[in-house]
Amino acid sequence: MFKIVRNTVLLTLALWGAASQAQQDAQYTQYMYNTMSVNPAYAGSRGQLSMAALYRSQWAGLKGAPETFTLNFHSPIRDSRIGYGVSVVHDNIGDGVVQETYLDAAVSYTVDVSEFAKLSFGLKAGGSLLSLDFSGLLNFDQEPVDQTNIDNQFSPNFGVGIYYHTDRFYAGLSAPNLLETEYFDNNSQDSNEIQFLSTERVNLYFITGYVFDLNYNLKLKPALLTKAVSGAPLQVDLSATFLFNEKFSFGAAYRWDAAVSGLIGFQLSDQLMLGLAYDRETTALGGTQFNDGSFEIFLRWELVKSFQGLISPRFF
Repeated sequence: MFKIVRNTVLLTLALWGAASQAQQDAQYTQYMYNTMSVNPAYAGSRGQLSMAALYRSQWAGLKGAPETFTLNFHSPIRDSRIGYGVSVVHDNIGDGVVQETYLDAAVSYTVDVSEFAKLSFGLKAGGSLLSLDFSGLLNFDQEPVDQTNIDNQFSPNFGVGIYYHTDRFYAGLSAPNLLETEYFDNNSQDSNEIQFLSTERVNLYFITGYVFDLNYNLKLKPALLTKAVSGAPLQVDLSATFLFNEKFSFGAAYRWDAAVSGLIGFQLSDQLMLGLAYDRETTALGGTQFNDGSFEIFLRWELVKSFQGLISPRFF
C-alpha cells in the first residue's frame, strides 16, 4: 500500500516535471469566476472592489495529491480607465514535497470600443517561490530518496492579456507567465534517483462566454476555456450553467479527455457569492479506489455599495 502511494507521488512529481518537459499552470473548474488568476486584463472589469478565494483538492482520497489555493482582489481606480489587482496562487503536491507560491500585481487599461463594449489591456509582474523537500517522501515509505532539496527558489516573471466584454459577452486572450524557467536538473547516473527537468513553459489561455435569456427568471451561461502549452496536450474546458432569478446557478462542465464536472453557485447577498464544483476523471485514474474525485470551493466578496449604479448586474 505504501509503495503504491509513494509511487503515485513520484509519478505526480514526474508529470509535474520532466515527463513532458513542460509545466502547466493549475487548472480550475470554476474558471469563469476566477479569471483574474489567468488574465491580468480582467483587473477592475467588475467596476467595483472584488475579492475572491478558491480552494481545489485534486484527486481527493489519494495521499499526497495536489492542492491549489488562490486569493485575489482587484478594483478600478475611480474616474479613470485604470484597474489594478493582486493575485496569490499556492500549489502543494505530496503533502509538502512540492510547494510553489505565485505572487503577482496586475494593472489594466480599458478603452470604449462602442457604447456597450469595452476592451482592456493588462500587464502583470511578480514571481514564484518553489520548494522541493524530497525528505518528505519518508511520510509515504521508509526508503530515503537521495536528492538535493530546493528551498524557496525565486523566479521572476511577467504576463500580458487582453479582455473584451459587454454586459452579455466576454472573450480574453492571455499569457500569464512569459518567462520560461528551468527549476530542477539532476544529471546523476544513479538509477535509484529521480531524474527530471521541470521547465515552466508559456501557457496561452483563451476564455469566452455568453449570457442567454431563456425567460424572465432563467438564463443560460455557456463558457469555454482553452489552454495551450508547448510539450503538453491542449486543454479544453466546456461548461454550461443555468442562472435562476440571478441568485442560484447550476450546471455541468467537461474537460476534454479528462473529467466531467457538476457546478452550483449561490448569490448569498449583493456582496457575497459561494460556488462549489465536483470533478470526476474520465481517465483510468478516475476508476481507482484511492481517488474520490476533485473538489472546489469558491467565495467572492464585493464592495457593491461603494460603486452602486456603475454595473448592475454583472454575470462574469
